[in-house]
Amino acid sequence: MHQFTWLFFLLSFTIYGQDYSKDTTIITKTYSQRWELDKADKKGTFRLISYKPIYLTAGRISSNPNKQPKSENPDYSATESSPYKHVEAKFQLSFKTKIIQDLLWGNGDIWLGYTQKAHWQIYNTDISRAFRELNYEPELIFKYPIHFKFFSGQFKSIGISLNHQSNGKDLPGSRSWNRIIFHTGYEINNWIVTLNPWIRIADKEDENPKITKYIGNGELNIAYSYNKHQFYSIITHPFTSLEGGSIQLNYVFPIKGHLRGQIQAFEGYGETMIDYNYRQTTLGIGISFADW
Repeated sequence: MHQFTWLFFLLSFTIYGQDYSKDTTIITKTYSQRWELDKADKKGTFRLISYKPIYLTAGRISSNPNKQPKSENPDYSATESSPYKHVEAKFQLSFKTKIIQDLLWGNGDIWLGYTQKAHWQIYNTDISRAFRELNYEPELIFKYPIHFKFFSGQFKSIGISLNHQSNGKDLPGSRSWNRIIFHTGYEINNWIVTLNPWIRIADKEDENPKITKYIGNGELNIAYSYNKHQFYSIITHPFTSLEGGSIQLNYVFPIKGHLRGQIQAFEGYGETMIDYNYRQTTLGIGISFADW
């Protein structure tokens, strides 16, 4: 995890130290445009648009596939090992739509979001190329614009969301949890930073009792855009200890026209729900259709 972290930040600060203030070829949207925070950016309700990154990774290799998932709840621990291969495909789809506009003094909005992530053993004929894991994540999001200057940038929004995440499996592979997620967005030059701490809502029948110990109690997203290139990281951490958490590093680059390639590296716990307490390092390459 540490080698990926230092590599990313070294690259980030190298780019940040250069002067791109006169560059006019940035094609990514600002944070305000993505969430329609300013009056000039309002587009109305019930428009289906991208939310989190949308991508297809044709080849993702894992250092140590989770062949026999375990849980602190014994009813949700596999008793047999599965013949999963180190290489698989991965894709993520993510969309949102605004359902209510101009709440609370004409500024706040409510959105519906949906993200689906799939890990597909497409190269594994022994299990008929089955999907190893599918994660479903619907959420209800409230966003309220703010304008608070900090250093050379500005905090742009605060908000809260009700989030559900599950993998839709039967025993013993079922995993799910519900969260209240708080978020704030900060923008400076070509950087977007969002901080998302959360509170887990207790489950009567807990399928993954110590999930926050491994995945964490919050998420930090850092994205930087230059020309048609984008670097973004997704970092989770429990905050209460040095153990646990994860980091995902992404580099999105142009290929031709609107077609873009993506390199994604992950290290830590919880790349999927079934892997919430399982640590691994993965590396994948594919194509990107929508950025952060």
